[in-house]
Amino acid sequence: MERADGAPGLSSKPAPHQWTEAPGDVLLDELFSYVSHGIEWGLGRMESFLGATGDPHLGIPCVHIGGTNGKGSVASTVASVLNGAGHRVGLYTSPHLCFLRERYQVGGVQVDDEELRELAGELDAEIRRHRLTFFEAATALAFHLFKRRQVEISVIEVGLGGRLDATNVVTPFLTAITNVDLDHCDYLGSTLDEIAKEKAGIIKAGVPLITTESDERIRSLIATQCDAVGAPFIRVESDVESMGVELKEDFTAFDVLTTRWGRLHLRTPLLGEHQAVNATLAVTLLEHMPPPFRPDPTTLVEGVSRVDWPGRVQVERLEGRTWVFDVAHNTAGAVALSAVLGRMELPRPLVLLTAVLGDKDWREMLPPLFETADHAILTQAPTAPLDRRWEPREAVTESGSGVAEIQTDFVRALDRARELAGSGTVVVTGSAHTVGDALRGLGLQGS
Repeated sequence: MERADGAPGLSSKPAPHQWTEAPGDVLLDELFSYVSHGIEWGLGRMESFLGATGDPHLGIPCVHIGGTNGKGSVASTVASVLNGAGHRVGLYTSPHLCFLRERYQVGGVQVDDEELRELAGELDAEIRRHRLTFFEAATALAFHLFKRRQVEISVIEVGLGGRLDATNVVTPFLTAITNVDLDHCDYLGSTLDEIAKEKAGIIKAGVPLITTESDERIRSLIATQCDAVGAPFIRVESDVESMGVELKEDFTAFDVLTTRWGRLHLRTPLLGEHQAVNATLAVTLLEHMPPPFRPDPTTLVEGVSRVDWPGRVQVERLEGRTWVFDVAHNTAGAVALSAVLGRMELPRPLVLLTAVLGDKDWREMLPPLFETADHAILTQAPTAPLDRRWEPREAVTESGSGVAEIQTDFVRALDRARELAGSGTVVVTGSAHTVGDALRGLGLQGS
């Protein structure tokens, strides 16, 4: 353990529970060891591959959901309601926390490794021939999987940006943009306007676009793109003050005023005011579904209450202490997490365990998180790509925080967090890598 000033720290006492580096995702290494994991813009490879393999993405009704934060929460909520209504729903999200299979659900159930392995084997030659990147190959797998499983409707989350994202080959009947904030600036642009234009690239002619974006200027840019291509623009009011948001340890309750069903009182197991906004967007998408897919209000309320989306203010009890896991990976996410933590009555002390990717704006992310913590441990997530790892020492030095220390060994960082928290709370955040690695290390990764 190393103090923030670089001097050796006191050694930790042996802990009764020994954390371990859980095995990685064997399937991930097996299927995609040969593809590029970088970002190569353009839809040409994807379109050529799909054309050569039967265009599996066509013919399945699709909802396409983009935005900076919350798009996975919206997608999983829409899928939960549709599954509850008895439809066979294909849900594709990214990134995963622990295992590749998390990205693929049919009927609310993750697809097993063997099915993915078999399908990838069938497509291997064409994936190689078209030189697909990792995300393109993963997305192509989803389209073929959903066609094979004969899903009735697919809910597709945008990966990065929108205009040139590999998912933007779909022909949806509804699209959504949650919000626009600064993220992935190296690829999408350095200003909100530039990023908004990239995300608005999923807008299609004649296809309604629904958004909860609250910034008037950004909303105007999205509306302008809708006008340009002839897409109906639907703005969702998301004033949390008028929603009567109630936050408990295991749910968020709020009111939504709908055009079709009137006022609904909803509960989602996803915690935070921002999740009330995300759920409101999901409800509006469902409200605008064509009759075959439009749920009745009872089914809608039940479906929202059953959504399962791990790693989003996920609260667990383990060995007499509280753990909170959240994938906040940019400034907006960190601010939202800080706000939720401020409203929750969590046992103290509160220890922050964080590892942020080096291309993220950790200078803006860390202050709101430090403000909520009694102690903070900065570490490295083992699964973070080597070329995207941050420098914890630099982060501690620049932040000037008196609550932070460095422990780059992740297993030791988990043990140190446990020691400092005692019977209090550990908050694990900073990236999907950080949360996934912690869930594995703690034996909470699921089956």
